[in-house]
Parts: sequence; C-alpha cells; structure tokens
Amino acid sequence: MAAPNLPPGFDFTDPDIYAHRLPVAELAELRATAPVWWNEQAPDQGGFGDGGYWAVTKHRDIRDVSLRSDVFSSAAKSIVPRYREDLAAGQIEAGRASMIMMDDPEHNRLRKVVSRAFTPRAVERLRADLAERARRIVTEAAAAGSGDFVRQVACELPLQAIAGLLGVPQEDYLKLFDWTNNMIGSDDPEFADNDSLTSAGELMWYAMQLAAQKQGAPGSKDQDIVTTLVQADAEGQCLSEAEFGMFVVTLAVAGNETTRNSITQGMMAFTDHPDQWELFRARRPKTAADEIIRWATPITAFQRTALADTEIGGVRIGRGQRVVLFYRSANFDEEVFDDPYAFDVLRSPNPHLGFGGTGAHYCIGANLARMTVDLMFNAIADHIPDLTSVGDPERLRSSFINGIKHWQVDYRGGDRATV
Repeated sequence: MAAPNLPPGFDFTDPDIYAHRLPVAELAELRATAPVWWNEQAPDQGGFGDGGYWAVTKHRDIRDVSLRSDVFSSAAKSIVPRYREDLAAGQIEAGRASMIMMDDPEHNRLRKVVSRAFTPRAVERLRADLAERARRIVTEAAAAGSGDFVRQVACELPLQAIAGLLGVPQEDYLKLFDWTNNMIGSDDPEFADNDSLTSAGELMWYAMQLAAQKQGAPGSKDQDIVTTLVQADAEGQCLSEAEFGMFVVTLAVAGNETTRNSITQGMMAFTDHPDQWELFRARRPKTAADEIIRWATPITAFQRTALADTEIGGVRIGRGQRVVLFYRSANFDEEVFDDPYAFDVLRSPNPHLGFGGTGAHYCIGANLARMTVDLMFNAIADHIPDLTSVGDPERLRSSFINGIKHWQVDYRGGDRATV
C-alpha cells in the first residue's frame, strides 16, 4: 500500500481544519492510497494521550466496523474522536450515560425502550403538525426579507420537532437552542466561554423534571414521547428519570444539530446548483432528502475502540486502539457512488452513511430526520423559492460535527407579498 501524500503532521481530527474547510482532497487521497491509515498524534493532542488512531475512509470498511459492535466498542473510549485536552476526562465520563456511547447488553435494553417513540406510525403522526410549523417558519422568514438562515430557518423545525415531542413549552425553545450550541461548540471560540458540561447538566435536569411529571400520569393511546418512555410497557421496561434525561441530551445533539446542518448545507447546495433547485421545485422527488443528507454528512466522524486484536481491510488493528470512521469520506466513495461530487436529488440507490453507518448504532431517528428535511425543503420551495446567498457561511470549529453557525441570505421573491 502506497504512503499517502499528506502535509507533515496532518491530523484529520484537527478542528482548525474544519473551521475553514472540509479535508476533501486529503480524504480522497486516503481512499486511493491508504484506506486504513495510522494518524499519529502527540500525547497532548486530542484528549486521549494514546499516540493516535486509525483513520478509516472507505464505505465498505466503515460498514464492516459498524456491523462488528462485539469487537469495536462505543463505550471504551467514547465515540467522539477528539476532545479539548482540558475537558476530555469530564466529557468522556459524562458521555458514558448516553445510549450512543454504550455497548450491549445495556445499549440494546435502552434502544428497545427508546425505539417505541420512533416507530414509522409514531413519526407519521407528526407530519401534519410539522408541515404547518415549516410553513410558518418560512413565511416569517419571508416577512423578514433577509437574515441568518441558520437561526431563522434551519434550526427552527428540528428544534420545534424535538420540543413538540417532549412537550416543551414555546418559551423554553431558546433554552434548548442555547444548550445544544454550547454542548457541541466547545471547540469553537464563539461558544468556548460556555461550559458544555454545565449545559448538558442543565438540559438533563430539565428533562428529568419532565419525566417526573409524567411517571405517575395516566397513559392514553395518544400519549406523548415522555409518557411513552418513562412509563413501563407490557414487559415492565421503561427509562428511569436519569436515563430519560441523558436520552434528551443525546436527542438534542443527534437530532437537532445534525438535522439543522443538513437543512443549511442542503440549501447551500441548491444555491450552488440552481438546476437541481429547479428540478426539486418542479418534481419534489422523495429521493432528495437522502441526497441532501449524503451531501451534508452532518456527522463527519465517530470512533470505535478495538476490544481485541483484529483487522480492517487487511490492516492489523491492535487491542485498545481507536478507529475513526469518516462518514464524510464514505459518502463520497467513488466505488459506491456514481459521480459522487455531483449533487443529484434524483440519486437512487443512495446507500449513504449519513445516519452513522449500519448495525447496532444506526440512527434511531432516521425516519424523523428524513421527514423533517423533506418538509422543510417543500416549504422553502413553496414560499421562499428565490432565496439567495448574500454572505459566506461561517463554519463551526469542530472535527466531528460538520456545522454551519451562520449564513446570511436574502429571502425576497416567493410569496412575500401574501404573508
């Protein structure tokens, strides 16, 4: 295997890279020359002090690792590939209570309970309400004329979907927004003054109070997600207040942040590819949501830790070594996607790994995310179809969330006169 042609000391988890750009060319270089590559790190880099990690960049290898959860652990060293050195120990320990940072059997027990809230029927019941919310969001943006697309449009429907699921009153929506920004933005100067652990703790406590209110309440066939999860089912399974609190913290990041970034980067893609926007407006293809999620890949990478000596793609991996799964790379793998750098809303099939690969940790809210993205873009096409960019997007300084903090746009056009 050839050595990759990379700048000396290049680290694919360096957040300074992502503050300015995505390492598109460098990931392509790894796919072509060293699909499983040892990325060395100095002891004071990344928060783990273990010398580095294996960068896994091919679609087939990431699927392989995702399916072998008995060998590749989510719990051993966290799923987040990099931490601020001064926060690493506390954040890793706090994260152990999250379902996405657990291994079986505990992960399977919690997932079985949580999945009750995300059945196709449960998600479909939200459609009419979310469609109306999407319409209101874009008509209010149209009335404003211009502004920050992230704050005024992209963050709103995912935030309202989660708040609606949880029964959060509207006056507390902004708290959810601020808590999630602080939790995922600890590497970014804009949010660095806010303690991510404090924000996670405040959100968890808030959720636990919701759970306490519902635990003794009588159930009904139309019960909300909180009641569904904290009251025992026929097998006596439910979430404790603490487990529910951590579930909400996870949902706020994995649901809100990722969906809002898919919406932002999807709209950026449409402004860069006006032919695809015209096609979407005319035909409203159901394939569009998955292409938007592939293109955005809002989770750049997660990691696993080898529990035993093993192999990935013929490369020996030692027990205790970290492997970082670059979903961003897998979603542009030339061996899987025809013309991967083309934004094509009719792309089918589209086996992207935007929901975290396959296997035990496949995103439990994937159907809700698809529906939210689909409803949001249909509303944009109906009410603010002539949206244009008036400023460069500001990227989040993060090596695992592919985030956009701000994007100034002009909403004028569409049906502003009828608002």
